[in-house]
Amino acid sequence: MDTASLTGLIKAIVTIVLIYYIVKFLMKMLAPVLVQQMVKKAGQTMHERQQEFYNAQNNQRQQQQQEPAKRPEQKPKVGEYIDFEEID
Repeated sequence: MDTASLTGLIKAIVTIVLIYYIVKFLMKMLAPVLVQQMVKKAGQTMHERQQEFYNAQNNQRQQQQQEPAKRPEQKPKVGEYIDFEEID
């Protein structure tokens, strides 16, 4: 059975601390670039959606201008309405 030694514990703690500081350093270097890319992508997406919305509105306006105003269709009279009363 292996027992834990003091040197093994110290090596593990030093490794964890080194990994922590390396990750912290890399995040300081990469975070601004990643945030800038995310903002740029969000701006492009919003611009594309805005263009789609304006294009849809323009198409709808053009269709309304091209179609003449239609009269509402009248439903043909099928028959007469009869009100039945219940007799006790």
